[in-house]
Amino acid sequence: MATYQEFIQQNEDRDGVRFSWNVWPSSRLEATRMVVPLSCLFTPMKERPDLPPVQYEPVLCSRPTCKAVLNPLCQVDYRAKLWACNFCYQRNQFPPAYAGISEGNQPAELMPQFSTIEYIVQRGPQTPLIFLYVVDICLEEEDLQALKESLQMSLSLLPPNALVGLITFGRMVQVHELSCEGISKSYVFRGTKDLSGKQIQEMLGLTKPAAPVQQGRPAQPQDRSISSRFLQPVHKIDMNLTDLLGELQRDPWPVPQGKRPLRSTGIALSIAVGLLEGTFPNTGARIMLFTGGPPTQGPGMVVGDELKTPIRSWHDIEKDNARYLKKATKYYEALASRSAVNGHCIDIYACALDQTGLLEMKCCSNLTGGHIVMGDSFNTSLFKQTFQRVFTKDYNGEFRMAFGGELEVKTSRELKISGAIGPCVSLNAKGPCVSETELGLGGTSQWKICGINQFTTLGMYFEVVNQHNAPVPQGGRGAIQFITQYQHSSTQKRIRVTTVARNWADAQSQIQHIEAAFDQEAAAVLMARLGVFRAESEEGPDVLRWLDRQLIRLCQKFGQFHKDDPNSFRLSESFSLYPQFMFHLRRSPFLQVFNNSPDESSYYRHHFVRQDLTQSLIMIQPILYSYSFYGPPEPVLLDSSSILPDRILLMDTFFQLVIYHGETIAQWRKAGYQEMAEYENFKQLLQAPLDDAQEILQTRFPMPRYVDTEHGGSQARFLLSKVNPSQTHNNLYAWGQETGAPILTDDVSLQVFMDHLKKLAVSSAS
Repeated sequence: MATYQEFIQQNEDRDGVRFSWNVWPSSRLEATRMVVPLSCLFTPMKERPDLPPVQYEPVLCSRPTCKAVLNPLCQVDYRAKLWACNFCYQRNQFPPAYAGISEGNQPAELMPQFSTIEYIVQRGPQTPLIFLYVVDICLEEEDLQALKESLQMSLSLLPPNALVGLITFGRMVQVHELSCEGISKSYVFRGTKDLSGKQIQEMLGLTKPAAPVQQGRPAQPQDRSISSRFLQPVHKIDMNLTDLLGELQRDPWPVPQGKRPLRSTGIALSIAVGLLEGTFPNTGARIMLFTGGPPTQGPGMVVGDELKTPIRSWHDIEKDNARYLKKATKYYEALASRSAVNGHCIDIYACALDQTGLLEMKCCSNLTGGHIVMGDSFNTSLFKQTFQRVFTKDYNGEFRMAFGGELEVKTSRELKISGAIGPCVSLNAKGPCVSETELGLGGTSQWKICGINQFTTLGMYFEVVNQHNAPVPQGGRGAIQFITQYQHSSTQKRIRVTTVARNWADAQSQIQHIEAAFDQEAAAVLMARLGVFRAESEEGPDVLRWLDRQLIRLCQKFGQFHKDDPNSFRLSESFSLYPQFMFHLRRSPFLQVFNNSPDESSYYRHHFVRQDLTQSLIMIQPILYSYSFYGPPEPVLLDSSSILPDRILLMDTFFQLVIYHGETIAQWRKAGYQEMAEYENFKQLLQAPLDDAQEILQTRFPMPRYVDTEHGGSQARFLLSKVNPSQTHNNLYAWGQETGAPILTDDVSLQVFMDHLKKLAVSSAS
């Protein structure tokens, strides 16, 4: 029998699923006592080079309320050509195409190794991908130049038949007509007047005489001629558009001293959404917004144009002093939901030294599965390389982006779905497997994810509804099926089906089985997502109290201890790392807004609720590697005792890569020993962390900020704020210890945190 660790890893590699519990408690009462809900991290587009898609339609269960897809868990009668649905037990006939099946000649979807399978289905006319650039022209000269070059470069990365459009905005909004030769022509809109989708389409001349388009169907090809003024295939207008981008000038409106430039971001986005809504509903499209500052006029404005009034901070928001916040957020939420209904996703690339209003605009990307990239300037490699990575290709040379995804979840009778947390919107599909209790976006069994790539991961939360007095038969298994329909980047419609099952166990007699099958890494990330979801609507301290309470309850349930004796407290191996994940999560920028602007907090949270398990764990508890003369590079504890004078440290927090040179190493480097022939080994030591950092920099999306610092350097704060402060200025001389670097902080250390946790877990009062 493989260990649970191997079992968990195999399932993640095959199905892209990690459950918090891998053996499920068989009654509702027991499940609530487990503290961590039965939940999983699911990556719908997990890359599987060994999984070629099959070229036929999936076989569905014939019961109208079920419609589950045929899968390896179904019971099959090969002689009678019948199969029993494993969700509703309906007996179904196989379609005529399956006449030749037998025990020895099974279709792929019945083989256990195809618990995840992908179908290519040909339905409706194929539509090209659409990229609509929405560009801020109130930038500084060099920033605008760098952005224009990046945009020109991106044209060569798009598929040749993709349609592309351009909207620029400053005080006014220009929609550029791309089909006219020789002259550049654009429609100009006032940046202060809000228009409905209908009005925008009429003004752009996109409405045509009545021929009713059926709801839910992509627009018919004959509409092309109308929309083609603004959206043209790349191969046709490559030269024109390159010239047009090259000729873009800064916004001509003069900006008086002490004022911000007038930016009509809200109207520009509204026109982009309206344009695509009218021409290509229900088709894969990306609106890519490039902005270099906050929206300062019209609907959706975040701050006035007076420089003497700073943009809102967390302090202002707490004091209810951010006058535009509610109105702007409401405006962008309305745009985001319109966009999500049509399957279009919105990316935001915000590069500026001050805030740009991401807090208000984040819903545009969060609800539609778009990217948010935040940098200091468009003229940095951080922006340029991250933007290039949007267009990376997979092992087949296909784009790593999919559009208009719809995820449907089906469960066995003993389970119901509480909700999902991730870059999705609810489709409000009620059904027998939808739970009353909501966690995240609940009350539905279907969600829409307009933009998906191979890392997009949703947290799915379930509820066991089986009653305590109706035990599940011995050896019974619960099953969950994820059905993801999406438009592949090659514009094919595809359906990927993942069906997973786990054993039920009676939590009273078999608690040790359930305990051994606990996946502490997945559980930490799933609880963290719940915390981040709550932090959006609740006060910070309340969320921390909730997390602490859950942790104490978990330790009371699964720890071994004698009443009121903290020293006797033990956690089994499958729980031992969980408290330290929670310790680092409490200090992380997802829950602590101190020292982060509202935009930064929104940016960090945006990435946290969409990355897969490995990346999420790095965000919660950064990885620290040590390089020294005493042996090969090795991972070390994220602790102040790891900061030694003769070491180089490399810390990866997902958002930053920090290389920190210890005191002695920094002095040697200053003295230039690495230049001398006899200190070749020192030169290699300095080079090693740079090479390893380079590897991470080349693959991660978005590209992390790269920090090279040393003992006593101002940027050493990046490292010092993350490590566990086991030595502080308060206890430095207590044990006569010499090693490590004391950290000037009043934060508690992991040791103190654990002592308090043990005390609370064993106390008979709590």
